Amino acid sequence: MKATRSTGPHASVQKYDLLTAMAIAGLHGKAVFQTSMLRLVALVTARYNWKLDELTVGQRDLARMWSVDERTVKREIKRLLDNEILIQLRPGVRGRVAAYRLNQREIYRRSESHWEEVGPDFAARMDTNRQCPDAVGPTVVRVNFRPMMATDDPQKTAWGRTCVRLADMDPDFYKSWFSALVFEDFEQTVLRLRAPSSFVAKYIVTHHQKRLQDVASSEFGAIRKVEIIF
Repeated sequence: MKATRSTGPHASVQKYDLLTAMAIAGLHGKAVFQTSMLRLVALVTARYNWKLDELTVGQRDLARMWSVDERTVKREIKRLLDNEILIQLRPGVRGRVAAYRLNQREIYRRSESHWEEVGPDFAARMDTNRQCPDAVGPTVVRVNFRPMMATDDPQKTAWGRTCVRLADMDPDFYKSWFSALVFEDFEQTVLRLRAPSSFVAKYIVTHHQKRLQDVASSEFGAIRKVEIIF
């Protein structure tokens, strides 16, 4: 997994999702780790430089924010470094303030088993975010979620019409779950689609396969089974 820098048009959502992941990672840890993560969430919310992807704050300021002494601050920072939640970029020497970076890879790893407990939309976003390459700067991507129908292949045309029907039924739901599905083939009454991730594939099969199969049957004819691969 490659961590993404939280800049660009969806930066706010990415930041809140990362903070949520930090919180649930802490809540499912031991008491000492819970306290460390709670303090870190407060610190990141108040002082993290998202543009530079780094945190620079002195021990005295940390002690004041956390309402502890500086010895406790040193122990907390060491614990976060030892657990690889933070990465030290520059040590605090010769009067310079130390600089740290959030280790998104480790935060994702520690929180992943609890994503779905937060909600399926959160889990889907997190599963997508961790597959994105490193961002080099703000990038605006405009996506037209209105389905486009192919005209050269009857089966693809049938899938295009299926997408139009699904989008007309519930545009937001279609955008969240069905818009990323890619038609693979339709053979022997089995419709095969490809999902962008294992989570999306499993979630649709578990919760929304009947809706998908019913709508697709109106375009393809009898469908015995819908298979979603990834």
